[in-house]
Formats: sequence, C-alpha cells, structure tokens
Amino acid sequence: MTVRDLIPRIRSRAPVLRRESSSPLAAFQEEVNRLFEDFWRDFDGVGSSLPYSFAYPRIEVSETEREVKVEAEIPGMDEKDVEVLLQDGTLILRGERRGESEDSSRRMSERYYGRFERRIALPVEVEADKVGATYAKGVLTVTLPKSQRAMEKVKRITISSK
Repeated sequence: MTVRDLIPRIRSRAPVLRRESSSPLAAFQEEVNRLFEDFWRDFDGVGSSLPYSFAYPRIEVSETEREVKVEAEIPGMDEKDVEVLLQDGTLILRGERRGESEDSSRRMSERYYGRFERRIALPVEVEADKVGATYAKGVLTVTLPKSQRAMEKVKRITISSK
C-alpha cells in the first residue's frame, strides 16, 4: 500500500473489487481497505464536510424579502412523529422513524430508522409567534416570517456609472 492510497481525494471513485486471497491476513487487509474505500468514496475532495447523505432529514432552505422557508423530506412519517422547535435563532426538527417490521425478518435495509434531529441556523431574526408548519406528501414545510427589524436592516445601494 502506498501513501497515495491513504489520501481520500486522490483515490478513484470506482468500486473496489474483491479478490480471493490464499492468505487470511491478506484477505483481512483487503477487506479493511474495502471498508475504508467505501466510507471515503462519498467525500468530494479537499475541504468537504460530511456528505449530505449522512444528514437526515434532507432539507432545503430558501429566503425571500419577507420570509425564510425550510423544507424537510420525511417520507413515511406522521405529523405526530415530528417536533418543530425554534430556539435562539435555530430551527430544530426532531422525531423518530419506527420500523414497520421486526428485525428478524429483514434481510437487508437501506432505509433510515431511529431518532433524528436537525438544527438549522436561521440567517435572520424571525417572528416566533407567526411561524407556521405544514406537512404534505412526505415534505415538512416550515415558514418563518422575518421580523420587521430584520427587514429594515436591508439597505439597497444604488449603483452609479463613472
């Protein structure tokens, strides 16, 4: 193994092929290499943070002149299983997704089960008493109206030509 193999951004994104080895130690080394390769494959090179696939639920944040809107994908859940909180300029989405069948009958699962919590730092001050949330077709939409003070802080600057 070379030092180049240890640096995630230099390795290729092609899947690592398993080779049968006659030595148990060599087979173990290949398996460990494959595990690390699978883990690092999702990273996008230098300076990247955790890939979006590690975060649940996936969110989309948009902003207009009057409001901030946060949409979170939480398919297969009911409204009662999700909690929406606003605390110190942070929107908190938390809940729990329960499995539909017993683990003993499950052969393979790529679905997410268990508790989750996402904290989204809001870019501006919002009016907490006017925040609204709706849930439809597996998407939770939280609408956060900007406070009057936040809207007044925006100053339009005119552009003049020389």
